Amino acid sequence: MTSAFVVGDQFRKKVSDLLEQPDLSLSEELRTQLGDLLEKKGQIILPFSLARKLKQYLQDEGHPFYLYELLEDSSLHLPEFVKPPRNPELVARLEIIKARLANEEYNKMTRNVNNQDMNRNGTLADFGQQVRSAKAVMVTVFNFLVTIIATFACSYIGSQYLFTETTARVISAVIATSVVGLAELYVLVRTMEGEFGEP
Repeated sequence: MTSAFVVGDQFRKKVSDLLEQPDLSLSEELRTQLGDLLEKKGQIILPFSLARKLKQYLQDEGHPFYLYELLEDSSLHLPEFVKPPRNPELVARLEIIKARLANEEYNKMTRNVNNQDMNRNGTLADFGQQVRSAKAVMVTVFNFLVTIIATFACSYIGSQYLFTETTARVISAVIATSVVGLAELYVLVRTMEGEFGEP
């Protein structure tokens, strides 16, 4: 927060003229403070408290110029902001939180990456899974063929009690085999969809 002015040449000149007047009823304290201020080389910083005293004196004595005239080419003195030191405990906690967040982000990015998939030759577990999958497909196809053949045989043999002609028996066996085959295909497709994760 600012508490002083950086005064310019106009302040120097007018205060110097004011201090040189012989009939000046200026208090010793104010005269000394202003004299010390003018003797400084370089940037002159006028505290607000001294500016108030000077303003009060000018008002009391009825001088023809005012304080704002002295400070026309002046500016506010803005002290340099000193950054307070950071609490070491807080810094340590922030580092831990940053590391944890970075680790969570990394795990989120790599959760669907399997290091075994990156191996070109594959592992024994992958080979076993492929063998089991191929075995399941072969058993399903074999089951489908056995069901079709058994349905045809049963229909053909059972139809001899209804039909005497061979043509009628074959047609009835083909119709029964088609119905059972379509039903078996429907069940097979639904099972395969379930294995692949489709609804």
